[in-house]
Amino acid sequence: MAKIQLTQNGDALFNCPGCGMLHVVYLKSEGRPRWSFNGDVDKPTFSPSIKVWWTETPRTDPVEKVCHSFVTDGQIQFCGDSTHDLAGRTVDLPEMEA
Repeated sequence: MAKIQLTQNGDALFNCPGCGMLHVVYLKSEGRPRWSFNGDVDKPTFSPSIKVWWTETPRTDPVEKVCHSFVTDGQIQFCGDSTHDLAGRTVDLPEMEA
């Protein structure tokens, strides 16, 4: 089973095991930064790194969250500035459900 899914417009999606969210990697979308992709949906490699950030707004003060990673040969290497438990670790990308 593939570790990424290609969208109708040719961009890539993957489930991030660090933050538990779906990430989009723009490969072909106009008007956005674009990443390179090795074309392998089972062992994807994207370049450069992928950095996602957002603000969670719990009942108290907002919390800044970061998920920063390199995806190489089907593995995801989380950078130390990620704010989740997998920061600094490398793990296999999970398979996408059909």
